[in-house]
Amino acid sequence: MNDVENIKKEILEIKSKLSDIQTDLNRFFDLVKLQQHESVLSSIQNNFSSALTSYVAEDIENGLERNMVRNCEMHDTCKSIFNGFLYKNANLLKNKKVDEATISRNQLELQNMRKNAPKKQCEKCFLEVSGLFNKQVLLMRSLQIYSTDEEKKNNISVLPEDLVSYIFESLSSKQRLQILKAVSAEAKSFSAFSEITGLRGGNLLFHLQKLLDAGLILQRHDRGDYMITEKGYKVLRCVSELHQALESCRNEQRFKQTRT
Repeated sequence: MNDVENIKKEILEIKSKLSDIQTDLNRFFDLVKLQQHESVLSSIQNNFSSALTSYVAEDIENGLERNMVRNCEMHDTCKSIFNGFLYKNANLLKNKKVDEATISRNQLELQNMRKNAPKKQCEKCFLEVSGLFNKQVLLMRSLQIYSTDEEKKNNISVLPEDLVSYIFESLSSKQRLQILKAVSAEAKSFSAFSEITGLRGGNLLFHLQKLLDAGLILQRHDRGDYMITEKGYKVLRCVSELHQALESCRNEQRFKQTRT
């Protein structure tokens, strides 16, 4: 009877260990899929960006060559200036985000060039340049890397109020952000988080539980290492983009202050 009980106990232990192994494997594969997804997406974006740049370059060359006034002594000079302006704007297509201030500056630059044009026949050339410029801006909109403040306001109106508790509350602590940043690269242990944050015992466990409850991290098994979830990685990327946007605003303000 004791042998039977021991065998049953061993079988239950084996099942439990197999279940833990299966859970670890599932989480590992989820992480691998996420990393592969990011790698493939980055490769696709780079390839697409190169193809798009080639298309836009050809569009600029063909458009200017075909529609600019030919019998004009300023043809070559103006074409060189227009090329530089349009290529500068086209290079924005490589960015992940294009702010409205940059497009406004380029629009103002084109308007000033047009205003100072010496001849009436220059209007035909500027119509072509304006058309190519607007096509580039439209392409930025289609790629969702550029939108106006008014469009952003419309997007803001649909933000759900529970977003605060859903995302921001879980990151409303320096230590929780430190944990999420650390675990974004590789799985970390409880003791590793303790060294990173300077927290011990229950204090650290409180912050880890907040991130676990929000679904931003997960634990491999009891007393196992912690790893980031797909949701946690996306939230961290959004926070990074928010930080970059705020830095851009600060730099813009500093630039304006130096000009006044």
